[in-house]
Amino acid sequence: MADILLVHGSCHGAWCWRDVLAPLSALGHRPRAIDLPGHGADATPVRKVTLDGYARAILDALDGPTVVVGHSMAGYPISRAADLDPAPFARLVYLCAYVPAPGLSLADMRRAAPRQPLLDAILVSADGLSFSVDPAKTQEVFYNDCPDGTVAYANPRLCPQAILPQETPLTLGRRYARVPRHYIRCTDDRTIPPEFQVEMTADWPPDQVSEMPTGHSPFFADPEGLARLIDRIATG
Repeated sequence: MADILLVHGSCHGAWCWRDVLAPLSALGHRPRAIDLPGHGADATPVRKVTLDGYARAILDALDGPTVVVGHSMAGYPISRAADLDPAPFARLVYLCAYVPAPGLSLADMRRAAPRQPLLDAILVSADGLSFSVDPAKTQEVFYNDCPDGTVAYANPRLCPQAILPQETPLTLGRRYARVPRHYIRCTDDRTIPPEFQVEMTADWPPDQVSEMPTGHSPFFADPEGLARLIDRIATG
């Protein structure tokens, strides 16, 4: 079975994977989740959070071949980490995540999408260094299909998201290209438009793309289904 590292998206932390860890373990895997710098229990100040800092935190968490699952924003740091050192990556799994396009930042990718469902929910900090998501709108954009209690659990744990790593352009090279990858589209996503997920993976082989009929947070909406799908990807 596989070592699996779970990497959260914007404003989240390792806490968002709570319901996926046990099902993955029950399937025989060794799953772990981490807090990226400035998220969860990591106290890195917002002004010091960078894309390379995210990537190095991921590399520091790896010990031997690992399936690395990146949700949403984490598509960029997992890609950067694999480009810095592909050796510990058994596979990259993009969970309704941004796939870097040459020379573009994550924010460029977001602006290139056909719709901007998250825009009305974003609250930029007074210093312009971070943004948060309006707590009154998290259910609408993040947790539309999640069980009762999800918003009450998540809202107090959501943190400001540093803007710098999302405005950092990225071009990936040959080392990244050596790592196998898989994409999981979420067809009821209210954060990253599903049609944009299709566009980002239009040239991927069909056996490298899967779908879940969920919103942006399948780790809450269908954790057991997500675990089974990760299991198939990791062992296939």
